[in-house]
Amino acid sequence: MEPFLLVERDGPVVIARFNRPDERNTITEVAHSEEIVDFCRHMVRDTSVRAIVLTGNGKAFSAGGNVKYMAERSGMFGGSPYEIRNSYRTSVQMIGPAIHELEVPIIAAINGPAIGLGLDISCMCDIRLMADTAVVAESYVKLGIIPGGGGGWLLPRLIGPQRANIMTLTGEAINAATALEYGLVAEVLPADKLMDRALELAGKIAANPGHATRMAKRLMREGADMKLPTLLEMAAGYQSLAHYTEDHHEAIAAFLGKRAPEFQNK
Repeated sequence: MEPFLLVERDGPVVIARFNRPDERNTITEVAHSEEIVDFCRHMVRDTSVRAIVLTGNGKAFSAGGNVKYMAERSGMFGGSPYEIRNSYRTSVQMIGPAIHELEVPIIAAINGPAIGLGLDISCMCDIRLMADTAVVAESYVKLGIIPGGGGGWLLPRLIGPQRANIMTLTGEAINAATALEYGLVAEVLPADKLMDRALELAGKIAANPGHATRMAKRLMREGADMKLPTLLEMAAGYQSLAHYTEDHHEAIAAFLGKRAPEFQNK
């Protein structure tokens, strides 16, 4: 069987695609979650990677959990309440922390429906771009369940409690224009231009020294839960490391020499 996550690389930019288009890229099997978590761990270790684009093969980004599995009470939805709880904790709930700890900047290119867990995963990314034909939904309540993959924490922080309440408690889908109005996505593109823009943006990020973008991302992530003095202490430590990198010295030399820098990821 083909991997759930197809990965390709263009220099310092990695493209990862959910790859179950016939199932709308649903994420239900434990192996799916493990692939995503392993991918994130590998990206953290590979310091030559400077940007990631995450998207879906076919017409969907990801439709979340497979409803057929729910009806059959199979896979992670089978067993006693205790077993189901443990299945969540050891599969789909591993995805959020893995992406959250991923220091490489990651762009979600929402090419089609991002539903339930699919929306939650896009919310874990640093930047979201959306096709004008796509829709997103925090639709758990329509199935009589609750956001199980982190949406209850993510969505209010991104769009505010009022709009998060509307999306979560109605379960209704919103279109790209509404997602842009809510601030859920940064840009809306024609469907055939979505990946071009995602790769353009990834390229602009990857043009900078990887140590700088990784530490800047970590600083912003940690800063969301810090007081300013604590953040400044962390920034001072990171800055001292950055000043001693060869890429910093090259950037300064290029700036003063009025030329393009040649970074070596050192």
